[in-house]
Amino acid sequence: MVELSSGPLLEVDGVTLQYRTKRNLVTACYRIDFEIHRSDRFVILGPSGCGKSTLLKATGGYIAPVEGEIRLNGAVVRRPGPDRMLVFQEFDQLLPWKTVRQNVVFALTASGQLKGREADERAMHYIDKVNLAKFADSYPHTLSGGMKQRVAIARGMAMEPEILLMDEPFAALDALTRVRMQDELLALWEETKFTLMFVTHSIAEAVKVGSRILLLSAHPGQVRAEMNSDGSDPEGPDGMRLSARIEQMLFHEGTPEREAENV
Repeated sequence: MVELSSGPLLEVDGVTLQYRTKRNLVTACYRIDFEIHRSDRFVILGPSGCGKSTLLKATGGYIAPVEGEIRLNGAVVRRPGPDRMLVFQEFDQLLPWKTVRQNVVFALTASGQLKGREADERAMHYIDKVNLAKFADSYPHTLSGGMKQRVAIARGMAMEPEILLMDEPFAALDALTRVRMQDELLALWEETKFTLMFVTHSIAEAVKVGSRILLLSAHPGQVRAEMNSDGSDPEGPDGMRLSARIEQMLFHEGTPEREAENV
């Protein structure tokens, strides 16, 4: 049982991430610093190639920093674990030969968290949370893209992780489904107050989904600003002001300087 503390849940301290291509070594992001507290909806926003997804994978324990540390509850992240669950944008992240229920149960049993009736009960609890109880015995090929993403979210939530990591989870959906999925994610957060780390390249999505937004500069990603949003309506006055400020920063030339913005 992890002992809860009043300090940050996640600390990213001076993290530099690199990956190797066939030709050279690429620095994805450089000396990144931020903290995430419990129940934060923390969005990382920036242009393509700024290291957003790489940073998320490093938080998941799949990539080791070449500089700095990532700490969860004060312990350095060195490998993947069930305390950090990833949801990707691809629809093929479900096992096609298993039903919705079986996909969620499998995550619980394979990790050793639960088995038998307990695993099934928890799986159904979270399947119901994403409004898919009627489709519990359906196979992935019979579901729409949005429904598959809801299964992936239910699977991640069923693990009851310390933090849910989402890598542009709605990017491949059509515009209407994307908005509906954002609304459903926020409704689920209102009910359970889970901690979320969410990567996107959409300003409107960042403003709507995030309570806090970390803005990264272009490649290699560096922290340009951290802003408070608290789920502002992108079409409302506060949301439009924040969106305009973000857009100005994204296209601003020069060395990133960390700023604090409150709307």
